[in-house]
Amino acid sequence: MTLVILAHPDFSRSVANKAVIGHLQNSGLDIEIRDLTALYPDYRIDSAAEQQALLRHRTIVFQYPLYWYNMPAILKQYFDCVLTYGFAYGTGGDKLKGKNFVPSITIGAPEQDYRADGEAHFRVYEFCKNLEQTAYYTQMNYIDPFYFHGTSPALYSTDEIKNRAETCAEGLVTLLLRLER
Repeated sequence: MTLVILAHPDFSRSVANKAVIGHLQNSGLDIEIRDLTALYPDYRIDSAAEQQALLRHRTIVFQYPLYWYNMPAILKQYFDCVLTYGFAYGTGGDKLKGKNFVPSITIGAPEQDYRADGEAHFRVYEFCKNLEQTAYYTQMNYIDPFYFHGTSPALYSTDEIKNRAETCAEGLVTLLLRLER
């Protein structure tokens, strides 16, 4: 069973993340989706409830848009509140050991921006090092991120974004089926 931690600050206006989530919901996979912004608009995350959700699942997908080369603030707050000493790390903190950690990221800018000579100056994987370290520190299996570029409605049509999202989501579903065997 897969848990999806959705961390989009304004999911109702999303095109790309909404398409990915819709594809996952219609995939036939056994998934639970926790929309952090809907659950915690005040950022007061119920750590116990979120820890219980993590315990119920073998694979956790973190679905979010890249914001200023990082995760949205609500996802950082989630990590700070939920991945606590004695639960996710430290003495007795092995509750997430062996679970799969899967980042799934939407990126507004075009692919050529994410190169050493591009506007972002770094590759997407370099912006994910904090996620990779979080997975290692909590003894989770880090899976390279699923991501796609070109999700900004200011730069691309809704149809282009949806098509990209569907393609990426299909690859994500294939991975999740393999991980759940």
